[in-house]
Amino acid sequence: MKLTTQQQEQIKALTSDLEMDLLYHLETSEAESIEDLTDELNDNAMFDIEVIYYANAIELLREHDPSLKGSCGLASEMGYETENLSSEILASILASGLERQEYHNIETELEEILFPDED
Repeated sequence: MKLTTQQQEQIKALTSDLEMDLLYHLETSEAESIEDLTDELNDNAMFDIEVIYYANAIELLREHDPSLKGSCGLASEMGYETENLSSEILASILASGLERQEYHNIETELEEILFPDED
């Protein structure tokens, strides 16, 4: 996908809270709609965030899910069994969910930047 300098700057500002490098992905993307782009991002595991080290995992969980209810629920939906969970796995699941939510929050604005003629 060929982006103008203005589009690149808008996307940089819009995606500052995302962990993924969306601009890098867009260079090779052949998406023709926001739905295609979202599917590509999912297919390429761009929403998957790996949290390593116990201290980093505990900090993320403490900040975003101190009861562990949300991350344990997501882990259960993904088929994890309790004995196979660790703080790093729970934090990675939570971070990936937060990344998906942040993308969802900017999806409409991103669509307007990338696919302005789709309306």
